[in-house]
Amino acid sequence: MRLVQFRRRGEGASIRVGVEQGEGHSVVDLKAFDPSMPSTMRELLELGDKGLECAQRALASGKCVVDRADIQLLSPVTGPEKVVCVGMNYRDHCLEQNAPIPKEPIIFNKFPSAITGPYDDIILPSESQEVDWEVELAFVIGRRGKHIKEEDALSYVAGFTVANDVSARDWQMKRNGKQWLLGKTFDSFCPLGPALVTTDTVTDPHNLSIRCLVNGDTVQDSNTDQIIFKTAALVAWVSKFVTLIPGDVFLTGTPPGVGAFRKPPIFLKKGDVVECQIEQLGSIINKVV
Repeated sequence: MRLVQFRRRGEGASIRVGVEQGEGHSVVDLKAFDPSMPSTMRELLELGDKGLECAQRALASGKCVVDRADIQLLSPVTGPEKVVCVGMNYRDHCLEQNAPIPKEPIIFNKFPSAITGPYDDIILPSESQEVDWEVELAFVIGRRGKHIKEEDALSYVAGFTVANDVSARDWQMKRNGKQWLLGKTFDSFCPLGPALVTTDTVTDPHNLSIRCLVNGDTVQDSNTDQIIFKTAALVAWVSKFVTLIPGDVFLTGTPPGVGAFRKPPIFLKKGDVVECQIEQLGSIINKVV
């Protein structure tokens, strides 16, 4: 299934959860189908199998369908407790920097306030002159767990989506003691979407083509088979330190081709359009303003 969050146009700020009838197609409104269902993805995931089974019934019914033109698509998850990010997690990205392959996952984070929708604007902050793109495979936790065994870890994952780990390189690499957080977490620095594609719908999350285009030109082009620490390993590793809960978002790293390592470096400017694509998951398109 392709689960989404959306707003009906003209109905204010209320969030709805829906199921896409296909990538880019109309959406079944879950709460209209069953008023007992919650209004946010995080609450739906907290219901466990009950919520997903209702979504499957709603999709099969063909009822309560909302035309795509009548909705604004939001990030598939809003207000997660945690946004966990992984640095240096593609072999070809390490080679791009002449950097060693990490022995352990390199974990940092964004604040949840950085999350924005799949077609919302990326806001250039006046504090940075070096804003860069990073297409990433993201996944979302579906149930609570701590000290999760790697062999059990995939059962804690609800699904996968596309992310752009927008990064202010000057703040990441030169300022704030070279601690990454501030450079990664400006408002709008985590476009996410377009849908949460459930794990049963993705054939192999670690064999998907992954690309980023800026103004229509391909700048990143790789495959998720280059990921060093894969989904199960990341769930097991991070759950040693913190309890994972439904709705937590993981960004799994980026392939080569980011602007900072080009010769000369290239950074985003007002008017640029960034498109991040992952096979089977879809694409997010964000204008820089």
